[in-house]
Amino acid sequence: MLVVASVLALLAALLHVYIFVMESVLWTTPRVRATFGITDDAQAEHTKPLAFNQGFYNLFLAVVAATGSILLLAPGAGAADARATGAGAAGTALVIAGVGSMLLAALVLLLSDRTKARAAITQGTLPLLALVALLVSALVR
Repeated sequence: MLVVASVLALLAALLHVYIFVMESVLWTTPRVRATFGITDDAQAEHTKPLAFNQGFYNLFLAVVAATGSILLLAPGAGAADARATGAGAAGTALVIAGVGSMLLAALVLLLSDRTKARAAITQGTLPLLALVALLVSALVR
């Protein structure tokens, strides 16, 4: 189950890298503007610094989750008691911090703006599944 949790966390990280690219690199492009409901050039330019910053938050969450996943999948950390090893314990902590933050951010998005439910569910599903897989792996070891 650790491998499943790691793969799910890596997929969540990849999604958040994609969000980073949209927010920090491609914010003013027509496709990204449409995705985020930005209706004109002035609005895109006005919100660009905020989106740039928010994109980096997503990137940093991705780095934390991916680093944790890699540590969990490292040789010697994949054993049944991986969380007891140094790399396994650090990997577990990083995965929980990374995907836990992603899940909580998705929940904040959902609760603050119900029109963003689809985006919140997209952002929160993989982190939720990664946390469930990590919990199951802890319960069955």
